[in-house]
Amino acid sequence: MLEARHTMDAPTTTSADNGTSGGGGGWFTPRNKPEPGNEPAPAEAPGPAAGRRPAAIRPVGRPTPPPQPAPPAAGTAQPESPPAGTAQHASPPGSTRPASSPGAAAVPADTAGPAGPVPTALTPAPFASTVVPPAETRAPAQRPAPAPPRGEAASAPAASPDALLVRRAMAEVTPVADKVTSYFYALLFVRHPDLRSLFPAAMDTQRDRLLRALLTAAEHIDNTDVLVDYLQNLGRGHRKYGTRPEHYPAVGECLIGALSKYAAGVWNEEMEAAWVRTYTTISQIMIDAAAADELRSPAWWYAEVVTHELRTPDIAVVTVRPDQPYPFLAGQYTSVETPWWPRIWRHYSFASAPRSDGLLSFHVKAVPAGWVSNALVHRARPGDIIRLGPPAGWMTVDHTTDSGLLCVGGGTGIAPIKALVEDVAEHGERRRVEVFYGARTDHDLYDIDTMLRLQQTHPWLSVRAIIDQQAHQQLPDAVRAYGPWNEYDAYLSGPPGMIRRGVDALRDSGIPSDRIRHDSVEELVSAGN
Repeated sequence: MLEARHTMDAPTTTSADNGTSGGGGGWFTPRNKPEPGNEPAPAEAPGPAAGRRPAAIRPVGRPTPPPQPAPPAAGTAQPESPPAGTAQHASPPGSTRPASSPGAAAVPADTAGPAGPVPTALTPAPFASTVVPPAETRAPAQRPAPAPPRGEAASAPAASPDALLVRRAMAEVTPVADKVTSYFYALLFVRHPDLRSLFPAAMDTQRDRLLRALLTAAEHIDNTDVLVDYLQNLGRGHRKYGTRPEHYPAVGECLIGALSKYAAGVWNEEMEAAWVRTYTTISQIMIDAAAADELRSPAWWYAEVVTHELRTPDIAVVTVRPDQPYPFLAGQYTSVETPWWPRIWRHYSFASAPRSDGLLSFHVKAVPAGWVSNALVHRARPGDIIRLGPPAGWMTVDHTTDSGLLCVGGGTGIAPIKALVEDVAEHGERRRVEVFYGARTDHDLYDIDTMLRLQQTHPWLSVRAIIDQQAHQQLPDAVRAYGPWNEYDAYLSGPPGMIRRGVDALRDSGIPSDRIRHDSVEELVSAGN
């Protein structure tokens, strides 16, 4: 429901699409592939034939100095960054679970800065598989509560040696993040030009995602639950891009090459070994998750637009029919690719709970320079075919409790809030649900009639519209004024800034952090999302 909702992504653009986890041992070398059952293979997923192992992966050595990357060919990167605030309830609900979507631009290698050492060939100890065997059902698992956000792990054990080294390197390169990411992509595309086709033509947003993904992984390197969930979600989501296990070593090699160049002041063999171990762990989790996911669901779904309703000049409600069953939970989101902008994916929340007819609806606001959002609002028509990635997100209702629900939606962030209300109603529950629907003007309350009809139908539901220009206060402040909310589970959906302020307001009103749910990666890595 928002353009470029999560901006955090893994250092690579895709994930295993052929169900393999590889074989052999060595630096960044995938392990064994899972035994396929009778599950159907993903629809049209690219990759080698079933049963074929990826080629052995060459460890990084020191035969020759790394080539100086040349600027990518003209036309490969036309920057066009979506405006800030177009990413609503982005990915990890209080923990870090972003769904992935590439879309960034290769930039010429930076010539400033000392040349870093060439990564050494290291063979880390094997990492125990983190994949959970495929469940009988394809429906996504439901999480009772998200993990605490950044800054609340005061009681966490002391950081491991590898974590300290990884974070030290990250602290060194963060001030020159643009140079690091530009150099990384230039290095990747010069050394491995065959990987360029996996990325969109314009690489503007991809550059930011790389650093934010690294910040997230580095921040949670010792928090196994958060890190594994985050990376498994990335691995599953990356299948739609065509990533295969053999792509990960190339990414790791160039990533460490870029880090060693721009963290040269602190870089040494010990730090390099720590990064090799860390990246090997990260990539194996993603590879295993993608391989397991392939056994039960396709890499993407085709979906036909069946209705297109323009609610305002720049907001449309788009309803599609997927080509096969699409399992998801109310409150989740998916990634969308249009035929007009191949390989550019943006994230939108489902605007309803799962329906018996299998249709899916999205609320899309066209934003300046938003390629996908403008295509969906102004160009899409019934009969057009789009592609959907897998469902993701953890802003789902915990039906094992009877706590009240405080739901805060700003702008098109009302879409997943509406889905949550429908979900509570379908479960026959009578728990209190308080909805705050925020907008800058009354014209922006495009779905208020739907919410008021729900309120008339369900006596346990209360809907309040908060209009900034009339209330002379922002949505989070208005919510706090109606408190206290310490007996409620909170759900926030909207622009990143609103979510950040909302989280602070709800904490101040007494709601524990582990009962505040949202999918805004922006909020999590801003003190980092």
